[in-house]
Amino acid sequence: MNAPTRLEVHTAETLSPAGRPERAEAEAAVCTLLRWAGDDPEREGLVDTPARVVRAFEEFFRGYEQDPEAILRRTFEETDGYDEMVVLKDIPFESHCEHHMAPIIGKAHVGYLPERRVVGISKLARVVEAYAKRLQIQEKMTAQIAKAIADVLQPRGVAVVVEASHQCMTTRGVHKAGVTMVTSRMLGAFRDDAMTRREFLAVIGNPASAGG
Repeated sequence: MNAPTRLEVHTAETLSPAGRPERAEAEAAVCTLLRWAGDDPEREGLVDTPARVVRAFEEFFRGYEQDPEAILRRTFEETDGYDEMVVLKDIPFESHCEHHMAPIIGKAHVGYLPERRVVGISKLARVVEAYAKRLQIQEKMTAQIAKAIADVLQPRGVAVVVEASHQCMTTRGVHKAGVTMVTSRMLGAFRDDAMTRREFLAVIGNPASAGG
């Protein structure tokens, strides 16, 4: 029997520290790609590029080092009975598609109906960031954000709408600039109550195709 590949062994979203390549290996891989593209990684303009790319990857994919549920666990119960919708809209994010590693640039809108607990609004933005800074598809990212908020806060409902432009569509393939993809995930009251869902969509500006 052939030994399993790294992808077969690694079924979680992140590699263990023992399975993660060393920085020198990552830089060598960039050198290989530069040579494959037809250039010389030893020339002056490219000699430091492998190290720069690896540092950029650390920034692009720092979400793998973050636990979104841990971010949400510090909640507050002293709300004087506040039980209306909490919405944070127009949260900017930058991600990368898992199919071509091309940028995904967009914004997210997040809302929830508190049961007993609320969370600091910066934590909602940090949860979006934690999932965005990974290799993603927009549909999965939308669902992940909603699930994390629902699992930790246990609210009466969660709504997430994501609007984004995908560079894998604008800079390659069909080359269609100016196209925005909209995805949504509605849970609890936002899914079951059309009036609640409409209120949320009105607050965020009612992006086309959201609310299903």
